[in-house]
Amino acid sequence: MSSINPTPRDYNKARVLDVVLSHAPMTRNKLIELTGLSKATVSRAVEDLRSDGFVVDGGVDAVGGRGRPSTYLDVPETAGHVVGVGFGALTTGVLVTDLRGREIGHVAVPTVEHHDVPAAGRWLADLIARTGASARGPLRQVVVALPAHVRDGAEVFRPADPMKAFSGRDLHRRVEEFLDAPVTFDSDANASLLQVLADDANVHNAALFSVSSTLNFATCGDRELARGRTPAFGDIGSLSSGIDDRTLNELLSTTGLVKLAREHGLDIERVEDLWLTFRNHRARAEMLRAFTTAVTTALSIVSVTLDPESVYFVGRLRPLVDEVLPQVRERLERSLPAVPRITTVSQELGLSVARGAVHACLTTTHNRLQHALLRARAQGRRKEQTAPAF
Repeated sequence: MSSINPTPRDYNKARVLDVVLSHAPMTRNKLIELTGLSKATVSRAVEDLRSDGFVVDGGVDAVGGRGRPSTYLDVPETAGHVVGVGFGALTTGVLVTDLRGREIGHVAVPTVEHHDVPAAGRWLADLIARTGASARGPLRQVVVALPAHVRDGAEVFRPADPMKAFSGRDLHRRVEEFLDAPVTFDSDANASLLQVLADDANVHNAALFSVSSTLNFATCGDRELARGRTPAFGDIGSLSSGIDDRTLNELLSTTGLVKLAREHGLDIERVEDLWLTFRNHRARAEMLRAFTTAVTTALSIVSVTLDPESVYFVGRLRPLVDEVLPQVRERLERSLPAVPRITTVSQELGLSVARGAVHACLTTTHNRLQHALLRARAQGRRKEQTAPAF
């Protein structure tokens, strides 16, 4: 009878699994280098993981001279898949990948307006299931990023106005029930910042503003997302903008700007009209001054309290941020001893946030598989196994 506690062999196997999931396809020599384990230890772990359904041979690395070619190790599609979702007020993007991030399918569609939570949960779950229909392995994790604050990966606070009905935990519960898989909710700002970190390995301490249907905020230190104890953390939109009694969310969100434009006599249907149709209007110039002040205020708060190296802006208001950034930098340089690097980031509608959500999925799934391996040790080799062991 096997021991209840994991053995050194189990921990070595878990280490090899972590490296293979993160770096495959890779040669055995590279695996030995990254794990720091002996050749014999790595070989045993690889064969165990092959029996468990998590490692396959993925081709041959041709070498010159008399050297023996190395076989690449890879993760099979049957090991499982994950789903990242950008559930926006206007557009919903779904991206499905295998456990090493290879795309299986994606879709970006208009978000169907639902005031009934069960119907919204069913719509979202069906969209996820259809996008991942060709996946061969089990569904390991879903991360849904939306324009809201989220606590405990499930409870939604202060969502964008068109999504007010989704406040609370009911939507999360419905989606998880329909999919019968682990589901985590998160903010679109957190997902966007994860994508920034994935694109640039030099980013360590940063902040990000998502300026779309609502103002959302995220920050990281040493490449780790910061998460507060309460939904108040990151709720920068509730702070004063420095213009009359308006909050930052009233000036740095599409909903707030459209309302302000109409108050100034601009007959606009959508926020894009501010830079596509009314570019030379006098009322627009007044609005732009207010917007510039709000952006300056938001950056001042973040610079003083968090001291980030870089600050990013994403979302539908990005063109307007680009327009005012020169003035914003001038104001900050007059008032602050040091100004962080400020950058706007273009996004693929519906899918950039979904990509960031996939990164969260993969991290969660890799950690869960390592823990599952240590909890449920393999009992001997499994021949011709069609599904992963854990």
